This record gives sequence, C-alpha cells and structure tokens, in this order.
Amino acid sequence: MSARPIILDTDPGQDDAIAILTALASPELDVLGITCVAGNVPLPLTLANARKLVELSGRSDVPVFAGCSRPFVRSLVTAEHVHGKTGLDGPELPEPTLPVDERHAVDFIIDTLRSHPEPVTLCPVGPLTNIAMAIVKEPSIVENIAEIVVMGGAWREGGNITPAAEFNIYVDPHAAHTVFESGAPIVVHSLDVTHRALMSDEWIESLRSLGTDVGIASAEMLAFYERFDEEKYGTSGGPLHDPNVIAYLLEPSLYQGKSVAVTIEIGSERTMGQTSVDWWGVTKKVPNCTWIDDVDADGFYRLLSERLARYPLA
Repeated sequence: MSARPIILDTDPGQDDAIAILTALASPELDVLGITCVAGNVPLPLTLANARKLVELSGRSDVPVFAGCSRPFVRSLVTAEHVHGKTGLDGPELPEPTLPVDERHAVDFIIDTLRSHPEPVTLCPVGPLTNIAMAIVKEPSIVENIAEIVVMGGAWREGGNITPAAEFNIYVDPHAAHTVFESGAPIVVHSLDVTHRALMSDEWIESLRSLGTDVGIASAEMLAFYERFDEEKYGTSGGPLHDPNVIAYLLEPSLYQGKSVAVTIEIGSERTMGQTSVDWWGVTKKVPNCTWIDDVDADGFYRLLSERLARYPLA
C-alpha cells in the first residue's frame, strides 16, 4: 500500500513539534511539505521552529514553506504565555540552516493539490489561514482534498483562550468559517478529545530515557509545555493536542466521533471563534465534518512512543 500524501500546516509549538516528529517517523505518511502559519508565535518564529524540527529529525528532504503572517481580518493573537518566547521553549536547539522554499505556502498547497496524482490530506494543526487562503484563491482544489484533518475547536470542554473558543479557531475565525463551509471532507480533533488523553510525567521521562536527540528534545519541550496546563486545570498532566491529527491518520481505530454540522461564530466578540456543534441534529443542517470526541488514551501514547523511538541514538 502506498504512503498517504499529506501537507502538514503548523505553527510550532511544542505539541506541533511532536506531531511533526511523529509524522516524519511514519512511512505510512508521505509528508509532501510543511507549511507554516502565524499562531502560537509570529511567523518568523514558527518558520524557524519548523526548520529546527526537520533538521532534528534528519528529514531535510522535506521542504518548509512560509505562509500567512496574520489572520484574514483580525489582528494576530499569540500564545507565548503557553509556549514560551520562542514558541518552542525547553530544549536548546541549534539555529536552522535548512533553506526556506521560495514558494509561498498558499501557492504550494494549490500547486500540489492541482498536480498530485491522488487526493492529498491536509493536516492543519494551527490557525486555518493558509488552508482558507488557498481555497479562496483557487476553489477548485477542494476536488483533490482527500480530507482536512483539523486540530481545533471545542464544544463540551469549553474554550481555552476564551470561555467560548479554542485557540486555533479563535486566532482566525474567518479562515475557519471559510474552511468549514468549503464542502471539503473535514475531521475535527477538538479539545473534547485532546483533554481525554493527558500526558504523564512518567511518559515524558520515557522519551528522555530513549537517549536520542529526538527523545531528549521531546522530553525537554513537553516538560516545559505541560507546566501551563497543569497549573491551569489542576491536573497531574496536560493534553497533547496536535499529535492527535497524525495518530488518527496512522491508527483511526483509536478514535470515535460523529458526523455533525458545525458553524463558526464570526459575528459576536463575546463568542468569537466558537465552534457550534449540532450534535443532535436540531438545525437539520447537512453535516459538514466528523467531530471526534473520544480516544484510546493508552493507545495514543503507545503509538507516539513507538514512532519517536524510531529515531537514531544521539
């Protein structure tokens, strides 16, 4: 069976980092490129972080692209209070030498979807600006999207940046609205599922004990990252959001969800970026996505451990 072609759209971010490293260690996935967007930190930092991670993985064959530096309409909101001033605080990773591809990320997405011989899966784990801009610029690309597997949104769990909204959707709600109304097949990994699989200190230390560059850097990133959520939620571990997208592609049996209609709030400042989930079909709207709401947490962390253990010894 041939590898599944994907484009990973990201704003690294420690949880983005684990998603990237897991994808690049998985031969079932053909990572055609990594497209960067402003989100957790501004674009120059997300771009540098993506290149650092590609170099850390030893996969410098994977091109990295600079995308949109701000949301469609609103001013950029970032999350240094969670991810640190670099967006990837924790380990001391060397400055990257990998060149940035000259094409804009939006043009790369469009060109790839137009030319690839089979449908491509888009994996946005940050704000949806690049994906939406590509759809607006060339709507016909929707025909060659296998799926858009999103990390974003919240329903039962409530928001993590406002009471109503999850960060990725809140940062660019107008882009999210465009994507959810595009007609493309969408799978959503929201806070409803990511909060069902919390990291443990023992799991983080198991990565350090791998003794590899990737294992040690991953442990240092996650030890820094989880301290915010532990304090915020009063739990003994924090959620690891973005790798759920990659784990779902690799082992979908770990997840359960439901086909539902979701709308994105773009009119009210009070609830801006809210994902309104019609779980019970009360609006009679045609479902536009699969909303994932349960995960085998043990299986999720087993899969991540197995993939991260594939990297060579330091």
